[in-house]
Amino acid sequence: MDDKKLKIGVIGMGSIGLVLAVTLQEAGCEVVVCDYDKEKMNRIRNEGIKIIGAFNKTCFFDYNYTSVADLLEHDVDILISAVKSYRVDLLLDQIEHYSHNGMYLLCAQNGIDIGLKYISHFNESQILRMVINFAGVLNAPNVSSVTFFEPPNYIASINDAHPEVSAKLADLMTKGGMQTDSIDSFTITNHVWAKTILIASISPLCGISNLVINEALKNPDTMEIVEGIIMESLEVAKAEGINLGANISKHLLRSLKNSGSHLPSIAVDMLNGRETEIDYINGKIVEFGRKHYIQTPLNLIFTNLVKAITKKNMGLH
Repeated sequence: MDDKKLKIGVIGMGSIGLVLAVTLQEAGCEVVVCDYDKEKMNRIRNEGIKIIGAFNKTCFFDYNYTSVADLLEHDVDILISAVKSYRVDLLLDQIEHYSHNGMYLLCAQNGIDIGLKYISHFNESQILRMVINFAGVLNAPNVSSVTFFEPPNYIASINDAHPEVSAKLADLMTKGGMQTDSIDSFTITNHVWAKTILIASISPLCGISNLVINEALKNPDTMEIVEGIIMESLEVAKAEGINLGANISKHLLRSLKNSGSHLPSIAVDMLNGRETEIDYINGKIVEFGRKHYIQTPLNLIFTNLVKAITKKNMGLH
């Protein structure tokens, strides 16, 4: 990409979206932010976005919207989707009209096969994928506490058609204070699986037990479950041809131990009676296990339990 000042839109002002918006504005981009929550956007307009914890930054934004259509009127160069995985379909219905104007779309969700959702609405060459290696917790609607960052983050063009775009974004993220590497599409698939397995091993367990990450890892009973989910998931990844390296289980456990004492996102959503991303985490491991005739009882149990509890908490039948 050329050296012009990029216009970047960020949709979804959760803990991840807040951090991405601040990082890219600090790197010199013109950043437009959007969330459907009017109260949250009022806080952002009046108080700015605050990042605390591993980073301490406050940024104000000239353009703040609760409407995706209003955001896209800015003719952004890159649109970052930081909404929850289960809201991607709704978002795509609103932005499909803009899929032919040369805008690139970066999906920043957790979970396997998320990129496939975007391909149904956008040209594959326009789509970028990001793997985030930091954890953010909302302390307030406009405040994200970064509990840990295990650099780097990763960005890739999902079919390697535009490595220059992923390289530009990675450079900007790094310039904004968050080291990010541009890699190829095959390598990022490996990182997507590794991140998904990491989340699968701890997030639903914390949601059901109401233990924070450190508590779950210190308890030998729950730690045995964590290790079991990792080994079960790695067997599925291997059958799918995902190359995660010889020491991946040790690496995943080390990453978990550095994660801090907070509730992960699925646990927070369960606590607040919201829908979760379980179908795109443990649910995907179950799906790929069935494809390869591999039994995944731990992932299946947590998928079904989280869904059952979520339905009850949301008053669904």
